[in-house]
Amino acid sequence: MYISTQKQATDCDVAEHAPRGRDSAQATPSPPASPSEPRSVLLLQGLMGPLFRRLGQELLRQGHAVHKVNFNGGDRLFWRLPGGIEYRGSLSDWPTALRTILQEKAVTDVVLFGDCRVHHLAATAVCRELDIPVHVFEEGYIRPDWVTLELGGVNGHSLLPRDPEWYRATAATLPPVPEHKQVPSSFRRRALEGLLYNCADVFTRRAYPHWTNHRPWHPVVEGMGWLRKLLRGKGKRARATALIERLEAAPTPYFLFPLQLDSDAQIRLHSPFAGVADALRLVLESFARNAPAEARLVVKEHPLDNGVRNWREETASLAALFGIADRVDYMGWGDIVPVAARARGTVTINSTSGTLALALGIPVVVLGHAVYDIPDITFQDGIDAFWTNPVAPDPETFAAFRRVLIERCLIPGGFFSDEALDKVVRHAVARFEGKGLLPE
Repeated sequence: MYISTQKQATDCDVAEHAPRGRDSAQATPSPPASPSEPRSVLLLQGLMGPLFRRLGQELLRQGHAVHKVNFNGGDRLFWRLPGGIEYRGSLSDWPTALRTILQEKAVTDVVLFGDCRVHHLAATAVCRELDIPVHVFEEGYIRPDWVTLELGGVNGHSLLPRDPEWYRATAATLPPVPEHKQVPSSFRRRALEGLLYNCADVFTRRAYPHWTNHRPWHPVVEGMGWLRKLLRGKGKRARATALIERLEAAPTPYFLFPLQLDSDAQIRLHSPFAGVADALRLVLESFARNAPAEARLVVKEHPLDNGVRNWREETASLAALFGIADRVDYMGWGDIVPVAARARGTVTINSTSGTLALALGIPVVVLGHAVYDIPDITFQDGIDAFWTNPVAPDPETFAAFRRVLIERCLIPGGFFSDEALDKVVRHAVARFEGKGLLPE
């Protein structure tokens, strides 16, 4: 129970949502209107770290009421402000508990990070029923130095249409993007905040008996994976450096397939795959059957992969199975940008590496549901045809898409430095209040 007076609840509705954007091509989503009075904001789960505490502090400073639901000890560790609500009930209790919170706190807006977590799926359904806006944070559709803050849902849940002409017409009405400056980001800080969050979660499990993490591994298992990855780091860097040098020196054409995190809900909910292994098998088999004999495939490990699964070995095994072991390279470390810039094409499930490649003018084929999978931007004829006829994005359409994306659901900043967080919080509150992009 989250409070002693909580009533027994019915089962939670966490049914999988269909990707609404592709089925609503005529939608013309608009930013939220400027509130005429202070809001009552409910924060659910945030990113592992101080993002929501910093956001709560700024909302309070601007005169809004702020409340925060903590589902575990990690949430509580990084909140440490008034207005915390310790939810200790089960997932099936959660929808009724949330309705009680929304009513008692007179909540006008809900803010969360990642709309595919099971508690967030249930919360979004309740808020839709009660007509309460949900503001969703995610790591940016376009990186670096941008983060996503979208009304209603992100990625496969986004309400943005898939009509290229709509983007061209809408972008033509918008002013130029204000000057945008880079912000620092620390991988060490990200890892430390994740470690602190997971430790607080593990050591307080008795206080949150019904908590179930949205990630598929126990924090201890994940920690062991990170330790193994760190111990193997020197060898991975040496192999990746040698591979990058070979790719730069040789004229051989190659395609790039950046892996996503196996725990990513964007794969489980917004693609036809149960996990990365299924996608890896499909891509390698399609490459073996359809790619030109002179072409190579570079499989790039995600920089935040926890090392629990050995993707290098799995890639090598599949390449051998399909008879292309001598044509497949594995890149376990390094900057993706120079590799993507020289690729003949990029294959992605629905990663932001897709928008990176598109910004470089590189052809992209999408295997799942992605907000940028739009005619004139991505390849629309399927992966088997992609290997022999990759078509580059139309620069005008991609530029229009990017401009609208910034206007509607991106804000400057980042999550892993004080400067980056300052920028995110300042722009998030402005966006929340219905204002446009602020000057740097």
